[in-house]
Amino acid sequence: MSGPRRAPTVDPMRLILVRHGDAHAGFFGVIGGEKGCTGLTDLGRRQAGALRDHLAASERLRPDLLLSSTLPRAVETAQIIAAGLGVELADHDGELNEVDPGEADGLTWAEYVERYGRFDMEVERDRPFAPGGDSWNGFHERVSRLLDRFAVEHRDRTVVAACHAGVIMATMRILLALDHPGRGTIMRPSNTGLTEWEHDPERDRWTLPTFNDASHLLGLVDSPEG
Repeated sequence: MSGPRRAPTVDPMRLILVRHGDAHAGFFGVIGGEKGCTGLTDLGRRQAGALRDHLAASERLRPDLLLSSTLPRAVETAQIIAAGLGVELADHDGELNEVDPGEADGLTWAEYVERYGRFDMEVERDRPFAPGGDSWNGFHERVSRLLDRFAVEHRDRTVVAACHAGVIMATMRILLALDHPGRGTIMRPSNTGLTEWEHDPERDRWTLPTFNDASHLLGLVDSPEG
């Protein structure tokens, strides 16, 4: 039987991951890396605006730092929500990027299949998405490095990071030690959904207080996720 829980002497690091708004690139349209991503749709900007207004009204978050990936859909999302957080976008971090599509960047999905064929990244885990791009294992190793780095660099701080569904899902697999590939369930964060992690530096342990809070989207017309 364990003893009473010891109160931490150091505040936990809080990492709030925000999935970007609905975008022109993603699971539909073109494959959106640095070249193929052209930012948010009108719906995506309204989703980000709804999150900004919700954050401003609730004062739920007052972060020390606002970051984004380098991809335009995440950068634009961060720029829109900044006013609701009371901070400016401080920097772009490439380790927050979605799976790097390599040479497939900017292709349509039909062009991708014609050029590279179909394959399941969760099964062929060391095969790059395309030449020069991430593999399943390589992508998860990158996200793991990001988490380790943030826990050290941003100790005692609250960080909001605009990023991507793949990054959020990877943190779940890594930090909750979920078996992957998995066939029973799938996690798909909503556009502009909030997922919060806390890191206890004394125990070097992560806790998940919130997954995919998207209550600010109630009343908005939905769209296929990208």
